[in-house]
Amino acid sequence: MNHYNHYEKIAFSEMQRWQFNMQRSPGILNRLSKKTQDKINALIPEKVHKGITAVIKQMIHAVLFGAKYTTAKPLENAALILREQMVKEKIKFYRSAAAVEGGVTGAGGFLMGLADFPLLLALKLKLLYEIASVYGYSLDDYRERVYLLHIFELAFSSAGHRNTVYKKMEHWDLKMEAMPADVAAFDWRRFQQEYRDYIDLAKMAQLLPVIGAPVGFIANYSLVKKLGITAMNAYRMRILSAGIGEAGL
Repeated sequence: MNHYNHYEKIAFSEMQRWQFNMQRSPGILNRLSKKTQDKINALIPEKVHKGITAVIKQMIHAVLFGAKYTTAKPLENAALILREQMVKEKIKFYRSAAAVEGGVTGAGGFLMGLADFPLLLALKLKLLYEIASVYGYSLDDYRERVYLLHIFELAFSSAGHRNTVYKKMEHWDLKMEAMPADVAAFDWRRFQQEYRDYIDLAKMAQLLPVIGAPVGFIANYSLVKKLGITAMNAYRMRILSAGIGEAGL
């Protein structure tokens, strides 16, 4: 760590605190909440689960494999402090855009509230594309897009599943070499269920009259902020662990 500059040392310390939180065991409330949600999921017909999985898979696939055409080329030869100034600005922009979108759809009643789910999902994934690019990673490689999905999982999963995802992301640059040549192996069912379970309590109130607008505004603001912080630390984990200093990637 001695070869890091002042900013990199601060970023490294923040990343270590984040890593500790990602590896914490689920608390009592987490376990109770997860058990309750699992019971609810067990009551939902299998064909409904399959339908939801297919819809989310196709929606994410469209955004994931289409967003690269509207994302800037990876930033090269830049110091970490410069990269993260840019990343923070992007988080701020998408956080505000998501909050406004949530407020508008929340004020529009039940049907508009339902429309918020795919819109928010698109904003989140586009933000991740932008962040990856600023950190210097090319998403032409599908394995980088899988890492991006793992970041998404990490931000919006139960504590138990979060631990599993975090372990998948450790030493990613080494694990990439052993990965299959197809993204089809990704566990879409688990992905959609964890994502849906995580946001249910925060987002369902958005469908209610009167309180839908403020709930949508606050929930979207918080969810995008959480995703941004998760992404920053996930990419720090790769950059700083590799000992990359001020010269950049």
